[in-house]
Amino acid sequence: MTVSPDIAALRPTLEHGLAELALDPALSQPLLDYLALLARWNRAYNLTAVRDPAEMVTRHLLDSLAMHPYLQAGALADLGTGPGLPGIPLALARPDVQVTLVESNGKKARFLREAVRSLGIANARVLESRAEQVDEAGAYRQITARALATLAGILDVGGHLLAPDGVLLAMKSGTTDEESRELPPGWAIRDVHPLRVPGLEARRELVVVART
Repeated sequence: MTVSPDIAALRPTLEHGLAELALDPALSQPLLDYLALLARWNRAYNLTAVRDPAEMVTRHLLDSLAMHPYLQAGALADLGTGPGLPGIPLALARPDVQVTLVESNGKKARFLREAVRSLGIANARVLESRAEQVDEAGAYRQITARALATLAGILDVGGHLLAPDGVLLAMKSGTTDEESRELPPGWAIRDVHPLRVPGLEARRELVVVART
């Protein structure tokens, strides 16, 4: 895929961030292809409020990829994925993870199907559905949801998708303690991993929630 000069100019920043995250800098090409597609569709369909491609590198690509060391091989459901975040960057970085992109918004689901097709992402598929209506109980080793607000809210709509030993992987910004008190019975926080997102000063942590 040919990317515009302004997108291509972001390669050094992206490659530096990938190196900080211990990821192969060769990932920069498919990630830039995805970024170019997202930026083009975003002008017409308003898929994300972040409109500057340089800002997308940090706030979308690298922020999504910061959790990659904690993924398990196997099935991952990304609930309310929007334009594919964090699911598409993670699928590109981790071919051993089969990513299901769950999105109920029609225009975003159309973008996701085009992205998976045009980028040739063999380990990703799109489900145009609300998370609570996905009829695949117990089919996933892990779920994540970057856009949904609380740990309890994610489990409410997607907890049924997890295998008995499956985990919720949730990116948080300092709200873990208060949200832990709202978890439904039978669920508890197993781990909290501090994350460093290259180029981002905001606090990030990955919260791992499992059945008790």
